Amino acid sequence: MKTLLLIRHAKSSWTDPDMDDFDRPLNKRGKQNAPEMAQRLITRGMVPELVIASPAKRTRSTAKIMANEWKYPRQAILLEEELYLCYAATFLKVITKIDDDFNTVAMFAHNPGITDFANYLTEEIRIDNVPTAGIFGIQADTDSWKDFDLAKKKFLFFEYPRKD
Repeated sequence: MKTLLLIRHAKSSWTDPDMDDFDRPLNKRGKQNAPEMAQRLITRGMVPELVIASPAKRTRSTAKIMANEWKYPRQAILLEEELYLCYAATFLKVITKIDDDFNTVAMFAHNPGITDFANYLTEEIRIDNVPTAGIFGIQADTDSWKDFDLAKKKFLFFEYPRKD
């Protein structure tokens, strides 16, 4: 079984309208939500063995904050250029390259791609929007990430900071 945790970056700052999108940092709320969401995964017993993130500043920062909560070495976070503002097909391309030694993988990315990909993966639930710091968990009945796309999948959970 392979477990994928799709995680949208935490809330970012828009205080500088001239700042390049790629360079936007997290705001105060984002810095508070990221460790809280990492703890929710710990409570579920879902600490990733591999962390992959878009190289955008807000995504890297979210991954680093959460990795710290998981005691995952920050320097081991893999930055994947293709995850910056990508589509479902790109997520699948990145997934097929994951080493099969890893069973639980966290992938940090952006909207609208992360919401589209979550909806592509399951018909059990329809998601209008993965909010900032939101986490979508899914499990695939396969031993290889190369077979992830066609494997039978089970929706696990959808968590986000302000969920009741």
